[in-house]
Amino acid sequence: MKFTLAAVAATLAMLLTTGVSGVFLAFSTAVMPGLDAVKAGSAIAAMQSINQKILNPVFLSHFTGAPLAGLATGGALLLLGQRSAAVLFFVAAGIYLLGAFLPTVIVNVPMNEALDVTKIPADPAEAARIWTDYSSRWTAWNTLRGVASAISVLVMALGLYVWGRNA
Repeated sequence: MKFTLAAVAATLAMLLTTGVSGVFLAFSTAVMPGLDAVKAGSAIAAMQSINQKILNPVFLSHFTGAPLAGLATGGALLLLGQRSAAVLFFVAAGIYLLGAFLPTVIVNVPMNEALDVTKIPADPAEAARIWTDYSSRWTAWNTLRGVASAISVLVMALGLYVWGRNA
């Protein structure tokens, strides 16, 4: 039973974290460059819509569930006597929390909230100024979130390797 619990938790942790990492990667490599290529007023309107639609149960369960599943996996592995593998899952959850979760809460969400209440200026130059400032900072922080999430997945993979080697 403990083995099954650990295996399910590990699978869930990796799936959820990989999913979030993919969303962040897609935004940094495709969505934001795509929005940068259109008129700033259109980019602002599109991002306002995206910010409203991203707050859905699928994304939120991945985003908040990823570190919880990582921590649960670490706990289950401790119960199995797999200390080294458990520590790696705890480290992976910490990387995610510090590199993906906290920047989201502290930087990206406040930026999104500020953009959401921004009235799109009629002046194209003013719209371009607002969009350029938002896009460059938001994308830089988003890229950090993507890298942290991907590193978290790699550390989990190492945890699975260590678990398998010691089982």
